[in-house]
Amino acid sequence: MGDAIDARVRVRARTVVLAGARALLLAVASIGGSALLLVLSLVSLALVPVLGVGLLTTPVVVKWVRAWANWRRLMAVRWGGVRIPPRYRVVPADAGRWARTLGVLRDPATWREFGWLPVDAVLGFVTALVPAALLLYPFEGFALALGLWRVFTDGTYVGWWYGFVPVGGQDSALAAGALGAVLLLASWWLTPALLRFHFLFTRALLGAGRGELAERVRVLTETRRDAVDTSAAELRRIERDLHDGAQARLVAMGMDLGTVEALIEKNPEKARELLARARRSSAEALAELRDLVHGIHPPVLAERGLGDAVRALALRLPLDTEVAVDVEGGRADAPVESAAYFAVSEVLTNAVKHSGAERVWVDLRYGEGALRIVVTDNGRGGARVGGGSGLAGVERRLGTFDGVLAVSSPVGGPTMVTMEIPCELS
Repeated sequence: MGDAIDARVRVRARTVVLAGARALLLAVASIGGSALLLVLSLVSLALVPVLGVGLLTTPVVVKWVRAWANWRRLMAVRWGGVRIPPRYRVVPADAGRWARTLGVLRDPATWREFGWLPVDAVLGFVTALVPAALLLYPFEGFALALGLWRVFTDGTYVGWWYGFVPVGGQDSALAAGALGAVLLLASWWLTPALLRFHFLFTRALLGAGRGELAERVRVLTETRRDAVDTSAAELRRIERDLHDGAQARLVAMGMDLGTVEALIEKNPEKARELLARARRSSAEALAELRDLVHGIHPPVLAERGLGDAVRALALRLPLDTEVAVDVEGGRADAPVESAAYFAVSEVLTNAVKHSGAERVWVDLRYGEGALRIVVTDNGRGGARVGGGSGLAGVERRLGTFDGVLAVSSPVGGPTMVTMEIPCELS
């Protein structure tokens, strides 16, 4: 019993300390990163009328702002369990420079993030600083009680205020220490909740708000259209593979068997040779059909579920791969599992082809009504959505199910790709 209580206390202490450290990091990031990007955004937009210079700089600045906002979305999911889905309009890949710039500037999400920057630099900083201060401030009271008060006063006047306590001697310093103990006890319960409040505040600013339904309908319309196009392309690929592969081998096998029928009495040796060739053709056709079926819906996925399918996928990689699965309570619908499987497959393929990584970690969990998959590699970094790495296709695949994709990939690595799909297990 005592060991169980000690374990819970240690877990809670770790949670509180982590929440305080993360809040402090977010406070520094909010006032630094958001303020810097706000200045760059204002300067870039101000330069738009000046010989069109802003038309060249604004897409770059918007890219930085979106990367910053997506990092905050990723932290909200990982540290607070708060989902803030991005709602960006897709700019056509063949759009020119000016069309791309205007498309970005017409996106409501762009202006929503521009408006978020100044608020995050002030109120975001405050809402992140409060949980960090609540955890750290008590130690100042303890230091005063242990004698630090002598640095500020000789005991004849009030030399320091700790909260509402005027510290002018040892007695008042002990009162400051008692207040610090009360604040530390409060931080035990409030620090994680206040950090979550910071993320909820961020969601209120970065979320689509009252236009969320219309924006969601627009995004779903685009992703459904992409899904239809992708399905049509996949159907053409299957038809082509069947026509050029298994069908051709089966036709050849039929012709060989017809020849065997004619030669079986006249030339038995030639008939046996053709039978052997027909047997090889049948084996090759069967292997091609299995590969084709695996590309449509892997049998292990249908039979054993997403976790085992991802483990089987990892075993085929030339990299050292660790897979952690925590999905309890059933399985997601087959289309969701299929989308998640092929999304993971694409991300792992990117890691093998582009990252130069030696090790990959896959974490697959279900919680709070969503399937979350995090793929991390120790490669060179620099991955981004739309950078030719296939992540744009992953984003479209997830968007079909109202899922989100977040990529954190600083130059030098590591790369962390987080995918989340809302679903229910059955």
